[in-house]
Amino acid sequence: MVRRTKEEALATRHKLLDAAEHLFQAQGVSRTSLQDIARRAGATRGAVYWHFKDKADLFNAMMERVTLPLEQSFQGQLGQEGREGQEGHTDPLARIRSGVGEALLRIASDPQTRRVFEVATHKVEYVGELQAVRLRHLKSRSDFLGRVERGFQAAARQHAMELPVPAAAAAQGLHAIIDGLIQNWLLESADFDLVSLGRDVVEVYMRGLGFPGADKDGATPS
Repeated sequence: MVRRTKEEALATRHKLLDAAEHLFQAQGVSRTSLQDIARRAGATRGAVYWHFKDKADLFNAMMERVTLPLEQSFQGQLGQEGREGQEGHTDPLARIRSGVGEALLRIASDPQTRRVFEVATHKVEYVGELQAVRLRHLKSRSDFLGRVERGFQAAARQHAMELPVPAAAAAQGLHAIIDGLIQNWLLESADFDLVSLGRDVVEVYMRGLGFPGADKDGATPS
C-alpha cells in the first residue's frame, strides 16, 4: 500500500508538470496560475503545494525533466577536460562537437524538449517569484561555459597552438551561436534545419579559432 501511494504521488507530480508545460506554452508563465495547472491536471491546489513550493519551484522541476539529460550529455562529453594525464587519450574538440550535436538533435526531435525550451526561451519573464528560475538558468550557462572553456584550453595544448582570443571568450562565442540558433529555430522551425546548420556553423566557428576541421567520423586530425 505504501509503494502504491508513492507511485500515485509520483504520477500526480508528473501530471502537474505535464499540465504546466502545455499551459505555459499556450498562455505564458505569468498568465498561468497554480490553480490553472491543478485544474488541467485533475488535481487540487493543495496537491500542487504538496509537490512544489511555488511556481518557480514547479518551473525548475519542469525544466529539469528535459534539461538534465542534456546537461548530463555535456558533462559526459566535456567532463574530462583539464584533468592531468587525459589529453593524450581524448579529443576535446570531438567531445564538444558531439555534445552540441546531441543537444541540438534532442531539441529538434523530441516534442517535450522542444516545448520546454520554447517556454524557457519565449514564454517566461524573470521577475518576482521567477527570479529563482533566472538563477538556475545562469548556473546552467556558467557550467556549460566552464566546460567548454576547459575543452578549448585542452585542445589548444593538444595542438600546440595559441587561441586568437582567451578560451573564456571563445566559450562565450560558442554559447552565443548555439543559443541564437535555438531561439531563432523555435520562432520558425521551417526556416532551417537546426541540427545540420548547427553542426556546420559550429565547425566554421572552430576553424575560425584556428582548430583543424573534423574528419568524416567527427574526430580532429592530429
